[in-house]
Amino acid sequence: LFLHSVFGYRGIVLFPWHARLYDRDITPPMSDSKPEPPGAHGSKEVKGKTHTYYQVLIDTRDCPHISQRSQTEAVTFLANHDDSRALYAIPGLDYVSHEDILPYNSAEQVPIQHELFERFLMYNPSKSPPFTARDTLKAWQEKNHPWLELSDVHRETTENIRVTVIPFYMGMREAQNSHVYWWRYCIRLENMGNEVVQLRERHWRIFSLSGTLETVRGRGVVGREPVLSKEQPAFQYSSHVSLQAPSGHMWGTFRIERTDGSHFDVRIPPFSLESNKDDKAPPAGYTF
Repeated sequence: LFLHSVFGYRGIVLFPWHARLYDRDITPPMSDSKPEPPGAHGSKEVKGKTHTYYQVLIDTRDCPHISQRSQTEAVTFLANHDDSRALYAIPGLDYVSHEDILPYNSAEQVPIQHELFERFLMYNPSKSPPFTARDTLKAWQEKNHPWLELSDVHRETTENIRVTVIPFYMGMREAQNSHVYWWRYCIRLENMGNEVVQLRERHWRIFSLSGTLETVRGRGVVGREPVLSKEQPAFQYSSHVSLQAPSGHMWGTFRIERTDGSHFDVRIPPFSLESNKDDKAPPAGYTF
């Protein structure tokens, strides 16, 4: 059982993921650094460190209170039928970094309200914490592992605004004699300073292995222009991208506005879109 240190919701850990964290804020040792050729800004190689994340259930009583700050409180999958655009979601499922976990204890046998809680976990007072995984949780984890797996996390800070990106491969669909590969990506913006700022625009570059480079500009993110303050420093959301190639890259910037009306650009760390899951068919709904 835990409280989320940033978004404040109650949750319970289902199982851990060991991800590679690529943190562009860590300066490499001078002995390893080489002069960059002109125009190579931002192309520095970043070494990944192992970092623990957790798959968690969110208490549904807290979901209304976090919806203004976190748009990711569900995990989406490709539905397994002919509609190539169909997605389905499991609400109340999240990924939480180890440093965001604040453990707590409860005497309740069902301390978290979630439709999957009693299907996945069993009360066992002899254990600490007093819950054990049911076979349904183990089977669900095994069946959906390729579409849940969190492997790479990318992070970069610009002028006290930290951007964290986690991409997930969702699967491949055949459409009009071509293959379309789908990814979900989760983004968190955090204001590490004291100044109140507001996200105004997004600017994406999406490169596909097939050789295409797409530019996407727009107001805000997911229909919102969130304000990041000391009281509410973080905003998190998920979106989706598809390519007609099995891999690619994404990078870009967020245009941020200060209270005095001036603007600055915050870098979104470049991240790979990889389809290294042997193109198994995504699960056809979650069944027990």
